[in-house]
Amino acid sequence: MEDIILNRLDYPILTITTFLPLLGVFLILFLWNAALIRWISLITTIATFIVSLPIYMHFDKTTYKMQFVESYKWIPALNINYSVGVDGISVLFIILSTLLSILCVLVSWKAIKEKVKEFFIALLITETAMIGIFVSMDIFLFYLFWEIMLIPMFLMIGVWGGPNRVYAAIKFVLFTLAGSVFMLVGIIVLYFSGGKTFDILALSKVYYPVGLQMWLFLAFAAAFAVKVPMFPVHTWLPDAHTEAPTAGSVILAGILLKMGAYGFLRFLLPIFPDATKIFIFPMILLSVIAIIYGGYVTLMQKDLKRLIAYSSVSHMGFVTLGIFTLNQTGVTGGILQMINHGIVTGALFMCVGIIYERTHTRMIEDYGGLSKSVPIYVVFFTIFTLAASGFPGLNSFIGEFLIISGAFKATMIFGALSILGVILGITYMLWLYYRLVCGSVNPKIERHLLDIDLRETIALVPLVILIVLIGVQPNLLTSYMDVSVQHLLEKVNAGDVQQIKIVRIFLEIIR
Repeated sequence: MEDIILNRLDYPILTITTFLPLLGVFLILFLWNAALIRWISLITTIATFIVSLPIYMHFDKTTYKMQFVESYKWIPALNINYSVGVDGISVLFIILSTLLSILCVLVSWKAIKEKVKEFFIALLITETAMIGIFVSMDIFLFYLFWEIMLIPMFLMIGVWGGPNRVYAAIKFVLFTLAGSVFMLVGIIVLYFSGGKTFDILALSKVYYPVGLQMWLFLAFAAAFAVKVPMFPVHTWLPDAHTEAPTAGSVILAGILLKMGAYGFLRFLLPIFPDATKIFIFPMILLSVIAIIYGGYVTLMQKDLKRLIAYSSVSHMGFVTLGIFTLNQTGVTGGILQMINHGIVTGALFMCVGIIYERTHTRMIEDYGGLSKSVPIYVVFFTIFTLAASGFPGLNSFIGEFLIISGAFKATMIFGALSILGVILGITYMLWLYYRLVCGSVNPKIERHLLDIDLRETIALVPLVILIVLIGVQPNLLTSYMDVSVQHLLEKVNAGDVQQIKIVRIFLEIIR
């Protein structure tokens, strides 16, 4: 009980926020009018966002403890509880999930013309699963939400995706399930080794032998690395992004990739601190490889969505690099960059979806001169391009700055190599911008180019506001995570130093 603060509000806010989208699903089940289904979905997501705001407004930033905690017996025979709560690491992802869900409904308004009912049901179930992952304090409950999210995402890609949607959907499922199997085995072993409990806080207080920590670290890391995705288990991502509908791409980039990085923070660092230090070198190495490799491959892409997808490999490499620096600066930067990536990459996928609805082509060579035909669209695209490039004053800059600073504190060599990712990021984003916006308009698509309408503008404006606001005032987010990150690092550094002395010496050498 010393690590939790019971719900200070008079109602179960986390439960309502998590399951409110299912109320929309229930209503949609009895509707057949496509327009009404869209409006019910929009109202449901807006209501969920509004309900979630008190979590942000009433959150106590001065403590690392889990807040708004609700806990009920669920399956007593196995000591499984319905237990939810948030801390400074998870609270911001709930707000991001509820906001992006509204925008996904807006960008799907006209894009989804077939099986409208089924699509919005899948979208709302996905929202519940996303929120559930970030509020779960019971590892069994976490795994349940983790697997539930797989089903609607598979359907979004496989039913409403592009020409190769079946291949992309199956590849997505196979990669994700393969990782999840290892995590399931790890959960079972952890349950018996940690005193037959699924409580995440209780499990983090148990000391596990270093050998067992290493095996469990690898089991959990297999699932989380696929979700991030880390190199070399990233190959499902470009296909899934390319074939997914716009809303699916936004969810993939905005939330699903963050689930893996969140898993590192919630499980690997606090529960397996010794194994974390032992594997710090390969994790940082793989992160730097992802940064450079992802940036280099992005330069070669000819498809708009595929280009942004590969850029995510590079950007998420920065996130994992920040997490495994194991210092306050780097971890804070990694969490902040998770939020930033969700906003910026989600915005870029929305821009691609908007222009694709008009031209029905994603090939970069088919574009050019957009500044002359769709100037309002170009204003938004310019802001998002600058943000993705890490332009000072916009949100991604401060995240990358903190991560690279933390990387230099951890390992000078990898800190220097990560700067190549920044250079590549600026290069491929400006090269993309030049080919789309500058020059003359391609006659093949000129007659299809119409500037964005009010609905699309409403969907993009909140992201612009967040990009600028976080860029000039990052403390709006970092103040929530500082104390929790500090407590997390204290737990990591409290491991059995004697058993990993050789590893620590090695780390000092490479620094």
